[in-house]
Amino acid sequence: MKENSRLIRFVKQKRKLAGITQVELAEKADVGLRFVRDLEQGKKTLRMDTVNKVLALFGAELAPVAKDQENE
Repeated sequence: MKENSRLIRFVKQKRKLAGITQVELAEKADVGLRFVRDLEQGKKTLRMDTVNKVLALFGAELAPVAKDQENE
């Protein structure tokens, strides 16, 4: 499984719960549509500051997680 699968699941779930499309998410977060698509498809190299712009819409931000907590 991809290392960032929790992030992908979180963003997709929150976006769908909010009832918004990828286009709308990109507009609301002030990021490009390509970025949202790359994020939701699990691209391994993304700018953390831009990921945080998306996460901020859902009241979240990137943070370190201990290895033993990764699979929870």
